[in-house]
Amino acid sequence: MRADTFRLKADDGAELHIYSWLPDEAPRAIFQIAHGLAEHGARYARLAQALTARGFGVYANDHRGHGQTAGVGDLGLFAERDGWRKCISDLWTLNRRIAGDHPEAPVILFGHSMGSFMAQDFVADHSDAIAALVLSGSNGPPPAIAGIGRMIARIERLRLGARGRSALLQAMMFGEFNKRFKPARTEFDWLSRDPAEVDAYVADPLCGFEFTVQLAVDLLDALGPLLKPERLARIRKDLPVYIFSGSDDPVGANLQALADAYRAAGLTHVDMRLYPGARHETLNETNRDEVVSDLVRWSETAIAGS
Repeated sequence: MRADTFRLKADDGAELHIYSWLPDEAPRAIFQIAHGLAEHGARYARLAQALTARGFGVYANDHRGHGQTAGVGDLGLFAERDGWRKCISDLWTLNRRIAGDHPEAPVILFGHSMGSFMAQDFVADHSDAIAALVLSGSNGPPPAIAGIGRMIARIERLRLGARGRSALLQAMMFGEFNKRFKPARTEFDWLSRDPAEVDAYVADPLCGFEFTVQLAVDLLDALGPLLKPERLARIRKDLPVYIFSGSDDPVGANLQALADAYRAAGLTHVDMRLYPGARHETLNETNRDEVVSDLVRWSETAIAGS
């Protein structure tokens, strides 16, 4: 395996930090990874090791406001304006770089958690640019109460400013997830049953940080339109989609509705898997070897006809 990092210039001139892991031979396909909220692309190195062993290449960017892409003071801020759209554009920029570097390799877009929602957004406009879509720790349409969250986020922005950090929003968007795991050992027990993995997340200064009010506004605004029929209608019908998570993932309470929405839109190859007892980060769960083996097996089938 050849591991590397490099900087990639976005459309607006921003510098994106990119990780790449490539097999020694020409890759059979490329995984493009979109990571979740308050984490970063380097956390997928273990997955990349397993994938490159099977001949896949892997690229991952640190989103704006995350990891090595975030500038000083910008951790937790996509942008002052249009941050979500800029992140989606960044995925396209990386996708085009991958296509240029590996024109013969089909691309599998893999999104986890917040990255899965970015992938849902991306695919409505660019399904022809990928061979398959994988959504980890995702969810379907937001509940009606999400509108209240959007209103609160705007009030907090008025009170604190776009770069402000709101304990209320942090509790609403992260704190609720831990409730079902009381008595909890840490604030992030909802991520995994493996205490070592949870401790590694807590110890990582680029994970679990407080996001800005503006990021919360951007994210909450983006969720509502993702599964509207007019957007789903733009996705090519033969795109393979794999949705997986843990049965105890507090983020994915409406996961079946996500699969149903894609099927109702006419997509003919939609698969879903829930792992009993697993939590949000199935790639870091106690049964992670099973999860990765299933992912590899599904991906090999998905690209067989590409």
